[in-house]
Amino acid sequence: MAKKNQAITTQGFSKYIRWFWIVFIGGVFLVILIFLLASWGAFGKMPDHTQLENPKTHLATEIISSDGKTLGKFYLDDNRTPVSYDELPQNLIDALIATEDVRFKEHSGIDPRGTLRAFFFLGKKGGASTISQQLARQLFVGVRSKGWDKYTQKIKEWVISIRLERQYTKEEIIAQYFNIYDFLNSADGIRSAARIYFGKEPKDLDLKESAMLVGMFKNSSLFNPIIRPELTRNRRNVVLAQMYKYEYITEKVKDSLQKTELDLNFSPESHRDGIATYFREYLRGFMKNWVKKNPKPDGTKYNINKDGLKIYTTVDSRMQQYAEEAVQQHMSRLQAEFFNQNTPKRNPTAPFLELDKKEIDALMKRSMKQSERWRILKKAGKSDTEIEASFDKPTKMTVFKWENGKPSEMDTIMKPMDSMRYYKSFLKPGMMSMDPLTGHVKAWVGGMNYRHFQYDMVKQGKRQVGSTFKPFVYATAIDQLHYSPCDKFPDTPFCIEKDKHGNSKKWCPDNSNGSNDYGGARTLKNALANSVNTITARLIDKVGPQPVVDLVKTLGIESDIPAVPSIALGVSEISVYEMVGAYATFANKGVYTKPVMVTTIADKNGTILYQFKPERRDVLSEETAYVAVKLMEGVTEGGSGSRLKHTSAASKPVYKKIVTGYPYGFKNPIAGKTGTTQNQSDGWFMGMVPNLVTGIWVGAENRAVHFRSGTYGSGASMALPIWGLYMKSCYADETLNISKEPFEEPVNLSINVDCSEVSKAIDDTPEDLDGF
Repeated sequence: MAKKNQAITTQGFSKYIRWFWIVFIGGVFLVILIFLLASWGAFGKMPDHTQLENPKTHLATEIISSDGKTLGKFYLDDNRTPVSYDELPQNLIDALIATEDVRFKEHSGIDPRGTLRAFFFLGKKGGASTISQQLARQLFVGVRSKGWDKYTQKIKEWVISIRLERQYTKEEIIAQYFNIYDFLNSADGIRSAARIYFGKEPKDLDLKESAMLVGMFKNSSLFNPIIRPELTRNRRNVVLAQMYKYEYITEKVKDSLQKTELDLNFSPESHRDGIATYFREYLRGFMKNWVKKNPKPDGTKYNINKDGLKIYTTVDSRMQQYAEEAVQQHMSRLQAEFFNQNTPKRNPTAPFLELDKKEIDALMKRSMKQSERWRILKKAGKSDTEIEASFDKPTKMTVFKWENGKPSEMDTIMKPMDSMRYYKSFLKPGMMSMDPLTGHVKAWVGGMNYRHFQYDMVKQGKRQVGSTFKPFVYATAIDQLHYSPCDKFPDTPFCIEKDKHGNSKKWCPDNSNGSNDYGGARTLKNALANSVNTITARLIDKVGPQPVVDLVKTLGIESDIPAVPSIALGVSEISVYEMVGAYATFANKGVYTKPVMVTTIADKNGTILYQFKPERRDVLSEETAYVAVKLMEGVTEGGSGSRLKHTSAASKPVYKKIVTGYPYGFKNPIAGKTGTTQNQSDGWFMGMVPNLVTGIWVGAENRAVHFRSGTYGSGASMALPIWGLYMKSCYADETLNISKEPFEEPVNLSINVDCSEVSKAIDDTPEDLDGF
């Protein structure tokens, strides 16, 4: 009986064993089936091998300076620039593993221990998502679902994470995870996050910075350091605690860092902020034209906002920074003086001069119809009467202002018409700096603040160039008639009786200060240094206007230049871009090199798509170019640009007020030319050393907005100080290797350029200038 009972018991136990294995094996097969169904797309579309190999993410186009810095990016929604694993600091990787997936290096996409823990404790002791699963969700699955979809989504994550582990190394998965995450505030991916929150590249992040960014992985909307700094700080401290728990850091390090603040260096990356904004906008137009002519291998067009192109430019980030600082430093002071001189009490028509009320009203009405506000309201179907009325209704707005020498903004309530008048009162700059040998543009400042003044005064804007045109007349005379800087001409009134067609058309230019104090003679060097109009008129009469026009065209100036004598005094409108390219020919021994802004364009994989080819042509003989340079050296040695060489303060206190850093005290040879147009509407300075040519223009949007006199309104006061401040910074940075050497003299120089033995005809100190 006992044996029978034992047999029954054994049989019953075997039954349970059998059912256990049936259930177990069935469960295994069921799991396999579920995984197979998921991989076949039964629970939703799954990525194929190609998609896994090339995940579809939008990458911003990166603009890279000649010294390897990121100037900015082109993007619409995703400001993402990927980095490799080698570019991530170890403390960032340790923080991620300690916080998100401590067994990351041990599993193959799914963490069994973490999954069982989450199952038994219903997620109360932590989730089970590995880094690979989180990457799978970010790349292919999307936001967390609810209900039954939550479970099918998790299955899809498991399948994709296993496939990701097979496809990529652990290091590649970590890099992808950091690159894909949205850290908010246009910080897509770790590179943008490091730059935007801390002003650094990822490799330079310290431990507490890394901990903060890793802490944001939990929920970047909740742990937003800009909106909720204290909450973000607490989350960062949790990450530091996890790093201590898993022995990545010591308790002492954890305790000391947990007491610190976030110490953000918030630097938003937008199209209207940052460095080289005007240059970047020019580059956007350049790229739009480039993509039209250079399709992808499959025939489609590159998208500069999504395809992750890399644009390697000639701009040097250091020189660009120095240029922008020089502009800000001088323009804030100059503008303050302009406001001081144009108060309603001192100038009832402020900011305009020489215009009556009727003319001002007509000007403002034209500006109103050209405004963005008019365009938007017109598009919305508003009538002209309704739109005009809206310009006289007080409105909340943010306007530009200078504050402590820096661009700033002010919230105010103002009539749109009054805001237009306010903006017209601002003086604006345009500045470009270029290596004359290579044509590489090193700095480009199209204005003082792109957010509020978007018109680029380097290439878009063209203004009368004044006396900066005179070196072209002198160069033509040297080339044709072999004149020397030491040759003398009578300092007397001069008229040209006939035009180019032989018709009677008398032209008698005065010198720019209107003085009739003539007498004696001047050398060409002295005449150019002091911008003597009558002697320039004599030269163009001798060579004729057409040869001068022919010369400037070969120098790269495309603007319209009429073949009339008056062009000698700079009545033509030319851009800063054109003027710098033309002047660079003198510094480059008579060889014109077209300005270059882009050297290389590469795709996201580094494949070269474009490389520039320099455009050069011989324009002047080396001798003519050198003689022209020696003539222009006279401008800084004893003419309108001589303040650059002064080592003691000027007798006139006005210069101290508006020119920061005056006197400049440069010792090295500098060739240049100042320029001022009628009524001081435009101020120019073109400055050259052997390996750097820089052009600067300063003026207002409307020519009726200007200083009353040349004391402040000359090129020597408006534009030259920017050059001085910029060059001081460039020379202080020895890594730039800006030349202090003399311009190289030709081997067989036949024209005498040493005028030291020729007595000066006048006292040519800055206080007694005949013109700027």
